[in-house]
Amino acid sequence: MTAPVFPFGETLILVSKTVAGWDSDGNDRLADVRTTVPRCPVWQESSSELIQGQDTVITRTVAVLPKGTDVSAIDGIEWNGGSYKVDGDPAVFTSPFTGLTPGVVVQLEKVGG
Repeated sequence: MTAPVFPFGETLILVSKTVAGWDSDGNDRLADVRTTVPRCPVWQESSSELIQGQDTVITRTVAVLPKGTDVSAIDGIEWNGGSYKVDGDPAVFTSPFTGLTPGVVVQLEKVGG
């Protein structure tokens, strides 16, 4: 089966972490690598407000990146004017109805105030 195309999907910026060297203690020094990823389905899953001495809004969003996209839990996504962190391990979803595998599903989280 061919990969699905989402002509009305959103353009995301995948912010991957790569080792750019080491610090004086031998720890990895990470750098950001930005990759434009077009036509991704994206939807907001939830948004909640915590009021405990400060206002904090936590927004959870789901995005589907193209099949084979190399993304991990330390990466981030820039979308719609916001910066999101990948929350947990990405998943590959196969529809039980059609057998299609649309891509790599990532849970995203943005914390703001």
